[in-house]
Amino acid sequence: MSNLKTNAMRILDKHKIAYKTYCYANTNAISGVDVASTLNQNPAQVFKTLVTTAKSGNHYVFMLPVAEELDLKKAALAVNEKSVEMLKQKDLQPLTGYVHGGCSPIGMKKQFKTIIHHTAQNFPTIIFSAGHIGYQIELALTDLISVIPLGTADIIV
Repeated sequence: MSNLKTNAMRILDKHKIAYKTYCYANTNAISGVDVASTLNQNPAQVFKTLVTTAKSGNHYVFMLPVAEELDLKKAALAVNEKSVEMLKQKDLQPLTGYVHGGCSPIGMKKQFKTIIHHTAQNFPTIIFSAGHIGYQIELALTDLISVIPLGTADIIV
């Protein structure tokens, strides 16, 4: 394991929250399903972080199991918006500070309302991006909620 510390890890350290890290930097894992497979983890327990923009101009973050697809209508309902669409890839880094494939819900430039798929509650811990391609964090959902404001909803197709 590399000794790289991401913003997300530093924030968890500051809050004295225990977490486990995974590094898969030397693989060809591209999709979240590839990442789950590389880490020998259940894809239902590994979450991807997606950033959206609403007609209102507000931005929202959605976390869902890596093998699932975000339902934009359900997502919009979950945040009381008429509609949301995926943020354009070129806008991700300027808005969040993270690149595509390395976006963590923790440590974005600005904290956006975040919704996680309700199945996260079925696991003792969940795994998600540590904020750098090739790095993942595993921690309890309650610990994640203590660091960022997080709601749960059914947001998948």
